[in-house]
Amino acid sequence: LFIVVVAVNSTLLTINAGDYIFYTDWAWTSYTVFSISQTLMLIVGATYYLTFTGVPGTATYYALIMTVYTWIAKAAWFALGYPYDFIVTPVWLPSAMLLDLVYWATKKNKHSLILFGGVLVGMSLPLFNMVNLITVADPLETAFKYPRPTLPPYMTPIEPQVGKFYNSPVALGAGAGAVLGCTFAALGCKLN
Repeated sequence: LFIVVVAVNSTLLTINAGDYIFYTDWAWTSYTVFSISQTLMLIVGATYYLTFTGVPGTATYYALIMTVYTWIAKAAWFALGYPYDFIVTPVWLPSAMLLDLVYWATKKNKHSLILFGGVLVGMSLPLFNMVNLITVADPLETAFKYPRPTLPPYMTPIEPQVGKFYNSPVALGAGAGAVLGCTFAALGCKLN
């Protein structure tokens, strides 16, 4: 029950991290930031439960709970008329599997989990997260069709800004995620 409660809370903290429709003008910038935030939320909780139970596979179970609850929540929003028109992809699962693999392959060595697991999750999640961005049907049209009334006029999408961050948000997200992933994996271990 405890693992479900924490995974649900992690889901709530990351659930808007696929909301690229309304950030069309800053799609690549927000993509990088969101990838890093999802990486950190996944790794701290998954590492905590992995070291808490000591059973390889717990990280993947944690990611599965996050995925299922995200599907439920986003389906509910879609039913209420929220303009999501892209597939919600299980981006956390492959990265969590890598974390489990490291823990199993290094015979439950926490230091290897922090170093190798942190780097692998940090570098892989921005790659898998790109699938979310690709599945947006027509982001510019949707952004104009459903403007957010809370946005001030100067934040209204005008034209897409391409070329920021060396035109590679995946590389920037993976680099930052790899460094921060180790830190948060260490935090997950320390929580025990």
